[in-house]
Amino acid sequence: MSRLMAASAAASAAAPASPTPRRSQVNDLDLKNWKQYEEIVTDSLWIIPERDSTGVHRGDYHGNFVPQIPHQVMMRYTKKGEAVFDPFLGSGTTLIEAQRMGRHALGVELQAPVAAAAKARLSQEANPHGSAIKVINEDCRSSRTKIWALNFLKELGRTHFQCAVLHPPYHDIIKFSDDTSDLSNAASTEEFLAMFDEVLAQTIDLLEEDRYLALVIGDKYDGGQWIPLGFYTMQRALARGLTLKSVVVKNMTGNRAKRNVENLWRYRALYGGFYIFRHEYVILFKK
Repeated sequence: MSRLMAASAAASAAAPASPTPRRSQVNDLDLKNWKQYEEIVTDSLWIIPERDSTGVHRGDYHGNFVPQIPHQVMMRYTKKGEAVFDPFLGSGTTLIEAQRMGRHALGVELQAPVAAAAKARLSQEANPHGSAIKVINEDCRSSRTKIWALNFLKELGRTHFQCAVLHPPYHDIIKFSDDTSDLSNAASTEEFLAMFDEVLAQTIDLLEEDRYLALVIGDKYDGGQWIPLGFYTMQRALARGLTLKSVVVKNMTGNRAKRNVENLWRYRALYGGFYIFRHEYVILFKK
């Protein structure tokens, strides 16, 4: 038995919450004791006052999302010992949460320095469940990424991931690099969507049947009009055969682009006839 397979077996062991628990097929919740899960949000509006900054979580990477998002997703749609895929790793938020929660996880990051920083950060976080956590520096659209992913799953004794968490760039709102493979450098909305669709197709192939994919995405304002990236990417996912389960609206706070210039943005909104972005989407799909 490989080291990762042994880790998978160890992380899967969990004592039942009651002698005869009633469990879902996709999580560890005992539905006979459903009232005890006050931490889990079941509404479609998520108001998160501030990001979790415990342990190695930091908000220093421009464009990272709050840890509470992958935490909620993995509580609802994974069990201990299962495998999670994140093709847009960034600073490693999803993998940090997976490591804390006893899920195995693979993250893909295009930029080598960012991938190295995520690895370093993960190494400083406790791994109480012996989770297998891997960071690869690669283009998440490439065939090489799929090979990495399948090898990772093989070492776990699995053939597919049980959950995928996607947090792509919101097109060109933030330029993450000069790399032409970077979705934030797409020349147009259509090119961005085409590139995203490639990531989506590969991710769906790697996802187990009847399991869940979470897409975290926001819209943009450009050329005097609102560009509904959330709805556009949702349409791409539906066209790929996924079933839409929920659209969650989450509040946005502490946006660096708007920080300390609230009055300016208020003037721009009044002048331009638009509303200031205060939300993003967490869109849940089932394969």
